[in-house]
Amino acid sequence: MDLMSRARRIALLVLDVDGVMTDGGLLYDAAGAIRKRFHVHDGLGIKLAQEAGIEVAMVSGLDQGAAAARARELGIAEYHGGHLRKLPILEDILARRGLAFEQAAFLGDDWVDAPVMARVGLPMAVADAQPEILGMALWVSRRPGGQGAVREAIRFLLSAQGKLQGLWRKWER
Repeated sequence: MDLMSRARRIALLVLDVDGVMTDGGLLYDAAGAIRKRFHVHDGLGIKLAQEAGIEVAMVSGLDQGAAAARARELGIAEYHGGHLRKLPILEDILARRGLAFEQAAFLGDDWVDAPVMARVGLPMAVADAQPEILGMALWVSRRPGGQGAVREAIRFLLSAQGKLQGLWRKWER
């Protein structure tokens, strides 16, 4: 199956957090709390995907309050933090949603993402992902993680599904 055919089937986009939604840096304050920076373009992209009928989930190896807060802010019900083994989480999400692996895309950047990327219908990677992850990806962003790569992936999916221009028309008016 070619890339566009795979993209047209996607009903669920699963995002890694650190290195994908963020630049992978961890900023610690004096109290030891971790602060993260999220790109605003990615946030609007997630809202557009949701509006177009593509569900979005976040699965992270770390469980930090900043990522959970961002998920809540974006209306992402499927936030799962603190899971280095991401495949069982994805299997559960798919089962509860009545979806097949072929209907899921995963955007990742590091080795912990490999088992999920090997199973989904559309494995995707950010530009600055580890070489092994880039090798597994069928689609790679031009932008690095935390710098609009999520929005780029969503634009690709929406375009492949013929939904991008309709969403744009709503905003250009």
